[in-house]
Amino acid sequence: MARNLNISQCVSEALRLEMERDSSVVVIGEDVGRQGGVFGATRGLQKTFGELRVVDTPISETAITGMGVGLALEGYRPVLEIMFVDFIGVCLDQVYNAIAKNHYMSGGRITMPIVIKTAGGCIGSGAQHSQCLWGLFAHLPGLKVVAPSNPYDTKGLMAAAVESDDPVVFIEHKGLLLTRAEDFPFGSDVPAERYVVPIGVAAIVREGTDVTVATLSQTVLSAYSAAEELAAEGISVELIDLRSVVPLDTATVARSVQKTGRLLVIDEDYQSFGLSAEIITRVFESGVTPISFARHAVPDVPIPGALSLEQGVVPQTSSIREEIRKVVQV
Repeated sequence: MARNLNISQCVSEALRLEMERDSSVVVIGEDVGRQGGVFGATRGLQKTFGELRVVDTPISETAITGMGVGLALEGYRPVLEIMFVDFIGVCLDQVYNAIAKNHYMSGGRITMPIVIKTAGGCIGSGAQHSQCLWGLFAHLPGLKVVAPSNPYDTKGLMAAAVESDDPVVFIEHKGLLLTRAEDFPFGSDVPAERYVVPIGVAAIVREGTDVTVATLSQTVLSAYSAAEELAAEGISVELIDLRSVVPLDTATVARSVQKTGRLLVIDEDYQSFGLSAEIITRVFESGVTPISFARHAVPDVPIPGALSLEQGVVPQTSSIREEIRKVVQV
């Protein structure tokens, strides 16, 4: 029988299994211990593993990341919770000048097996609490960047992130964390045992012949709904869940575009200098030339505070449906 876990519970289960498997795994962050995290993603871990392995910290992202660097240097595998990805600017120096660079600057002698676990995405919380920012991290060499869309991938990718010797930025979507498995049309069956989903391998969650749609995180669900609606019009959408931004699985996207001839990239992050342009460029560089292509992302404006205005700038099922129609008509 399938277990009807929400994504937050999948994160907690993955971390528990990794901490049981490896005593060097520690969890650090604001409210991760007694409260169990703002979304419950670390609930019960401090009671099981103690205050030395699940550490409640002061409200200081710089202290959290600095402690993580020190622990990694001493052989630990710290999971650092930065409550919302929007707060990453407070500690960005530690992220891109220490965590991302220490392996390179040491000639490979030092590893940084750190997971920066954080929540992004737009849920009507205003300009300072409604960003994804995976494009920002992807622009910084030395970091893997993961953004799962469903319960199964969340648990498996977290296991892969914790066992990685490279630093991983693991971006959960705030709008998905409390969503239960039964509400997902794919990735809903989550085994109780440990398993790993490899980082850097995209998944085709819906096969089609007319257009390739590539996206990640919560937008995969919106695109899936749009694709199902368009099927009634005779439009066959192949939907690719990228799963990660770094490494980026260009090959899977390119093979799909070779078949469908059309490409739409959807991104809840900002449009300029971002993921959407990168994917399109890499597909062309791979030698595949689509008949038509487009991108649908957040325009270069801060996310509005009013939910109605937010929905006007962030890709929704309705806007995705219209963009697919445009690409297919060419």
